[in-house]
Amino acid sequence: MADRYLSLTGTAPGRFLTRRLGLPQPAALHRWSPDRPALDGPVLHLTAGPSSLDLAPVLARTGLTVTTRRPEVAAAGDPGAGGTRPADGAARPAAVVLDATGVRDVDTLAGVHAALHPVVRSVAPSGRIVVLGAPLDPADHHQSAAQQALEGFTRSLGKEIGGGRTVNLVRLTDAGAAGSTLRFLLSPRSAYVSGQVIDVLAAAGSAPQADAPQADPGRPLAGRTALVTGAARGIGAAVAETLARDGARVVVLDVPQAEQDARSLAGRLGGTALTLDITAADAGERIAAELPDGLDVLVHNAGVTRDRRLVNMPAERWSSVLDVNLASVLRTTDALLAKGTLRPGGRIVATASIAGLAGNAGQTNYGASKAGIVGLVRSLAPRALAEHGVTVNAVAPGFIETRMTAAVPLFLREAGRRMNSLAQGGLPVDVAETTAWLADPASGGVNGQVVRVCGQSLLGA
Repeated sequence: MADRYLSLTGTAPGRFLTRRLGLPQPAALHRWSPDRPALDGPVLHLTAGPSSLDLAPVLARTGLTVTTRRPEVAAAGDPGAGGTRPADGAARPAAVVLDATGVRDVDTLAGVHAALHPVVRSVAPSGRIVVLGAPLDPADHHQSAAQQALEGFTRSLGKEIGGGRTVNLVRLTDAGAAGSTLRFLLSPRSAYVSGQVIDVLAAAGSAPQADAPQADPGRPLAGRTALVTGAARGIGAAVAETLARDGARVVVLDVPQAEQDARSLAGRLGGTALTLDITAADAGERIAAELPDGLDVLVHNAGVTRDRRLVNMPAERWSSVLDVNLASVLRTTDALLAKGTLRPGGRIVATASIAGLAGNAGQTNYGASKAGIVGLVRSLAPRALAEHGVTVNAVAPGFIETRMTAAVPLFLREAGRRMNSLAQGGLPVDVAETTAWLADPASGGVNGQVVRVCGQSLLGA
C-alpha cells in the first residue's frame, strides 16, 4: 500500500503544512538501483583520539571519493580541536566515517564532538555517519565507559539528524575484517538501517578471512547456493531476488500451497523451487537430500502470526507460531549442520523481529518466537564458527510495508510507519539487502549479531 503521507511531504505545500503543524517530515530514501548504485558524494574520514587503523584500503573499495583529515591531537577540553568544515564550494559529504577506536577516556571522548559538530549539518540528504569504536576492555573501566558512551551518542544522533540520514556504530579491531560492513553501511543498500551497534571481529576458523578483491564485486555470491524459506512472496521473495542479483543460485522453499508462486519466482531467478512443510520432523533431512553438493547460505525467513492477547489465546495459536517461527528453525539448522550440508564459509541468517526485542501487545506468541531466534543466534554463533566454519546472524525487521501491514487498521498503520527516526515504513528490499550483506563471503567477521532493520525504532531496544 502506498504511503500517501510520505508522498504529501514530498510536495512544497505538504512540507509547509507539516512543518507548521509540527508533524513528522520523512524524506524519500536513496535505495540501491542499477541507475544509482552508490551514494551521491564523497566520504569524509575523520579521527577522534589516536588510532592505529589503516582504513585507506577499505574505504577505497567503497568506490567513493575519500577525503581523510587527521587533526592534531587536541589538548584536553579544547572544544574546537579536531573540527573541520568542508571547504567553500566543496561537495557536501555523502558520508562521514569517524574513527574513534582510540577514545579511551572522557577527555579523548571530547574529540568526537569536536570532529562531528562542525560537519554534521553539511552531510547530504540520505547520507551516512559511521562511527568506528573499539571493543570494551574489561581491564580498563575508563576505556569501557568512553567506548560505551559512543553507543548512546550514535543512537541519539540518529534520532535527531533527519533528512533520511543514518548513524551507526561499528566496533572493530581489524579494518580488513570490516570491509563488507563498511561497504554496506556506506551505500544505498543500508537505507533503512540506523541506530545499530555492530561488532566485527577478525574472521576466524574456516570462515573466509575475506576482504580480498573479488572477480566481480557486483556479484559477491557467484558460485554459491542459497536457500530461502518462506520465499514465495513478501520479504522472502525480496531476499531471494536480492541474493540472485548478487550471483547466488537460489532455492526457493515454501509450503506446498504456495508451489505455483515458488516455481514462478524460481524460474524467473534461474533457481529451483522446493515445496515442503518446514515444520515436518524430517524437513532438514529432505533439504539435505535435495542439496547433495551442499549449501552456502541458509536464510530462515518462514514465519506466521496468530495474534491474540494471552488471556484469549488458545494453546493451538501459541504452539503453531512457536513451531513455525522457532522450533522449525532449530530442527532444520541442527540437521543441516550435523549432515555437513552447510559448507565451511557458510552463512546462516535468521529472521527475528522488533516484536521479539521490545514486545508487542497481542503477540506474546510471536514475540516469544522471535526472541527465541535472538537466543539461538547468540548461543550457536561461536560454536558454529568454531566447529563448522559457519557464521550465524539475524535480521530484526520493524514496520515493513507488506500485505500483512497493509491490513493493519489505518491509525495503527500510520503510527507504525512514523515511530522511527526515518518516520516511514521500510520495504522488503531493506531486509533483503541486510540479509545479502550478512551472506557475503567477505562478512566472516560478522557473527552472532542481531541487526534491526527498522529505521531506528523510537521504542524498545
